[in-house]
Amino acid sequence: MSISAALDAVLGVAHSALEGLGTFLTPTLAIIVFTVLIRLLISPLTWLQIRSAQRGAALAPQLAVLREKHRDDPMVLATETLALQRANGASPFAAMLPALAQAPFFMLMYHLVQSGWAGTLFGVPLAAHLSAGLPVFAVLLALSVALAWWPARRTRMQMVASGSAADPLTRIMGLLPYLTVVMVAWLPLAGGIYLVTSTAWTALEQLVLRRPMDQFSR
Repeated sequence: MSISAALDAVLGVAHSALEGLGTFLTPTLAIIVFTVLIRLLISPLTWLQIRSAQRGAALAPQLAVLREKHRDDPMVLATETLALQRANGASPFAAMLPALAQAPFFMLMYHLVQSGWAGTLFGVPLAAHLSAGLPVFAVLLALSVALAWWPARRTRMQMVASGSAADPLTRIMGLLPYLTVVMVAWLPLAGGIYLVTSTAWTALEQLVLRRPMDQFSR
């Protein structure tokens, strides 16, 4: 079976599961449960992401030496940094794996809602945008800001510890968690519910998985 056929089969099962959840639950609860199920499915990728991040943090002294050595040559610095990370199993691309794995399922849910899947949250249709349901969106935006603050703070602390806090690119990376807030404001309500649920699940995974992995790495 090809990768494309396997993906189609998985998405077909996911589509049936989401429609089935919508039969027994309210559409809003169906989206929340569907999101949790998807996050459980891709949890091994999250474990890889956290392990890679911890290995990257352990490389902070060596990365500081590279920044000092190649501070006048950004291209060489980037090449040497990537080589060091790869050699130690700390690929920065591991951080994108959970988001990439979720993308097909998110698009599936988005398509289902946009194609007329009925449902509301406190009277606001799931297909509505910010201007049509400001009070509900305000709650989602507040939740997404609160959920983005913790990983952003952790990233800033890691930057300070590694001595890269002044690096413009690194500072931009520290602001990436707040991209969820922008997406919640831009997407229809169903997308906002998915993202807030997924971000909350990420925070829970970080709390549950990081502690035993920290102890194991000592």
